[in-house]
Amino acid sequence: MDKGNQTSVSEFFLLGFSQRPEQQLIFFGLFLGMYLVTLVGNSTIILAIIFDSHLHIPMYFFVANLSFVDMSFPSTTVPKMLADTKLGNKKISYGGCLTQLYFFGLLADLDNFLLAVMAYDRYMAITCPLYYATVMSPQHCVLMVAGSWVVTAIHALLHILLLDWLAFCGPNTIPHFYCDLIPLLKLACSDTHINELMLFLVSGTLLVGPFLCILVSYIYILLAILKIHSPQGKHKVFSNCTSHLSMVSLFYGSAIGAYLCPLSISSTEKERAFAVMYMVVTPMLNPFIYSLRNKDMKRAIRNLRKKGTLLFWELTVTLRTQTSQYGKQ
Repeated sequence: MDKGNQTSVSEFFLLGFSQRPEQQLIFFGLFLGMYLVTLVGNSTIILAIIFDSHLHIPMYFFVANLSFVDMSFPSTTVPKMLADTKLGNKKISYGGCLTQLYFFGLLADLDNFLLAVMAYDRYMAITCPLYYATVMSPQHCVLMVAGSWVVTAIHALLHILLLDWLAFCGPNTIPHFYCDLIPLLKLACSDTHINELMLFLVSGTLLVGPFLCILVSYIYILLAILKIHSPQGKHKVFSNCTSHLSMVSLFYGSAIGAYLCPLSISSTEKERAFAVMYMVVTPMLNPFIYSLRNKDMKRAIRNLRKKGTLLFWELTVTLRTQTSQYGKQ
């Protein structure tokens, strides 16, 4: 690999979903609706946790962080795609493509790490309740989240630095609606063996590691549940894990479809569909999974709605009072 960046391509062309104007309008409305639901749903979860003191425990601290990531994750790609669809400009600069890829990789890895941390939290709560308060102290929780941020940020940066050394001198069309690493490597003119090795070794480790943590945690949780004699006790313990299990299934199911689908059945259309599931649909559904399956979260959201309604009416009365006073003057 030649030293230094020898890029001659200054921009890339994102194909998106469809070139037909009538279909582009449908996709614009669909993705705009899903994106707004994602922002509103996850911000509601965060605010409910912040304003409800009963939810100031490790599990909901991780849920709030996951909701923040789920808001940010589609924000790396969907606004650009919506602007491209509306304006008809599907070009993205070389620097913009690398920036989008960096934050996409960072937040995707972080989602994976947070799911593993949440599985460990459930493992400690169910199998080691006597040590839970010590192990999952506020300081340790902050360290786990901060450590996840540091590791994923470094990992994403390594990919960008290696990619920036490649030369792009040929085709510049990416058959996707965002800049992804594998399509970019296919467009490179120079040797990509180091990039592929990095992708296989480091990315594979960071993907498999959290997954194994989740798997082992739930094996121990299952063994602990089997030791409970009461059916009601088993149901109560298992119900504490159903929301997280649903999120894990949705995340890994869509991720496997997007990146590990066999070549014999993969196609551009299927890759795009799985990417939408992975990047847009999953972050949109996570707030509903937690709010519909969790009584504490339902109560917190109801209280938040009451506080919001009360604040709205107080502001309305204040504005009317001030308006009437100005009118009299």
